[in-house]
Amino acid sequence: MKKTNVLSVLAFSLAVAFPIHAAVKTQHGKSVPVVEEAPLRAHLALLSSDVFEGRGTGQRGGDLTVQYLESQSQVLGLKPGNGNSYRQLVKIAGVRALPQQSSLQLIAGGAPLSIEFGKDWVWAPGDVQSTHQFDTDIVFVGYGISAPEEKWDDYKGQDVRGKLLVMMVNDPQPTAEDALRFGGKALTYYGRWTYKYEEAKRRGAAGVLLIHTDASASYGWAVVKNGGTVEKFQLQGAALGTGLQGWMTEDTARKLFAGAGQDLDQLRAAAERKDFKPVTLAAKLSGEAKAEIRTVDQYNVAAVVPGTDPKLKEEVVIYSAHWDHLGKQGTDSDNIYNGAVDNGSGTAALLAMAKAAVQAPAKRSQMFLWVAAEEQGLLGSALYAAQPLWSANKTAANLNLDSLNFIGLTRDISTPGSERTELGEIAAKVAKQMGLVIAQPVPDLNGGYFRSDHFSFAKAGIPAFSIGGGKDYIKDPEGAKEKAKAYGKRYHQVSDEFDPTWDFSGMVQQAQFTLNLGRAVADAPKMPAWKAGDPLGKVRAQ
Repeated sequence: MKKTNVLSVLAFSLAVAFPIHAAVKTQHGKSVPVVEEAPLRAHLALLSSDVFEGRGTGQRGGDLTVQYLESQSQVLGLKPGNGNSYRQLVKIAGVRALPQQSSLQLIAGGAPLSIEFGKDWVWAPGDVQSTHQFDTDIVFVGYGISAPEEKWDDYKGQDVRGKLLVMMVNDPQPTAEDALRFGGKALTYYGRWTYKYEEAKRRGAAGVLLIHTDASASYGWAVVKNGGTVEKFQLQGAALGTGLQGWMTEDTARKLFAGAGQDLDQLRAAAERKDFKPVTLAAKLSGEAKAEIRTVDQYNVAAVVPGTDPKLKEEVVIYSAHWDHLGKQGTDSDNIYNGAVDNGSGTAALLAMAKAAVQAPAKRSQMFLWVAAEEQGLLGSALYAAQPLWSANKTAANLNLDSLNFIGLTRDISTPGSERTELGEIAAKVAKQMGLVIAQPVPDLNGGYFRSDHFSFAKAGIPAFSIGGGKDYIKDPEGAKEKAKAYGKRYHQVSDEFDPTWDFSGMVQQAQFTLNLGRAVADAPKMPAWKAGDPLGKVRAQ
């Protein structure tokens, strides 16, 4: 039996096993849709199985995933979100570095460094060009940040056109004199690698190499390697990057700086001060970089539960989750990155939530949106934000799910970023109704608010955040925390696989809270607003 036929059979089996009539309870005279564990578990087990080959962007598994989400939306009775179609085209360019066919090297003090692609550094073109020639000076620009509101400029007017810029990840750390600079301990958008690439492009640089450390990136080199040694993607027609974009290990950076007669630690310390000035190293990027380029059509999947109010139904609440993961990579015996938690869990949760929501529609319409290519830089959500299927001014909120709680029930729920809008107060009320509390806010050290798909909506002026699982576990708190911590070693690895022994109560709790919050927004007299002074709120006000 062909796998496409297998997929059809599996989809039909799920439809039969979990008929459309969702559980609905009555609360204060209103029908409240209930998210059920069984469909969530079944969808997750299937979506993260080898049948879907890791749901890779530009791979067969990704195509199967889109087909599955589309067919399940039809089974559930959801309306197409894009006219008569459930699909929204996301045209992207695929770029795969070809290090074996390239002669690219770093030269410091006149001598080439002995470094290996993947082990010591990774790179790819950011401008969708297959060949680049480099004989380029290297400039250390600290954090590579220009932030007028912070009175901070790492460039100090220096012309870096045509240069390779070496930068640190993250943003300047707080000091005793200025404890709140760049958000204090929290990471701002200036600290994200995406910003650094964008700023380098604006200044005409030839390329960027970021210095990786586990602490500054918030993940190990294995994550960078897994993402940097395979095909990478970017939106076609979007702003292009520099000719080379990549990372190097801290050890490689030390070799580069030492060979150029500089002390890396001293320069990094200097870059923590406002008076830092760029330093041109006695080093070059030299040689030819080659890459394989192709174009790929991917799809967001959008399905709608129409609202019941004659006027408010013209407005919408969007629930989102990215359907993609890393797909198949390499030639090892297990080369499928199944992505069960990230983000098979969110993908499956939206299906379970939609099954419930369709039985008890709200006043406003509700869209269930599975976006493509999040792992490639939020590409699917960025495309949606640029070409919305529902007017941004009539989109009340975006509630995003990315990696659900597979540990168990908690007493709290996490809503980081909700405090930037009136969603924070609504979330607190919904949590109280469910016997939960909002988790105490902690400094966003990893810049999580800028790393998930909700950020694409926020940049378009739509109140948005991702709902995270709680941390106050009810059952075996210490053991539960250890299980949650251990997931860090499976993140973006082949070991992120479905485990039938998982306690799904935490996932159901998280999905139910998200649906309840969305319904509260969908039934409210007015759409939520941004808090006064929030820079993202200015977009909607225009």
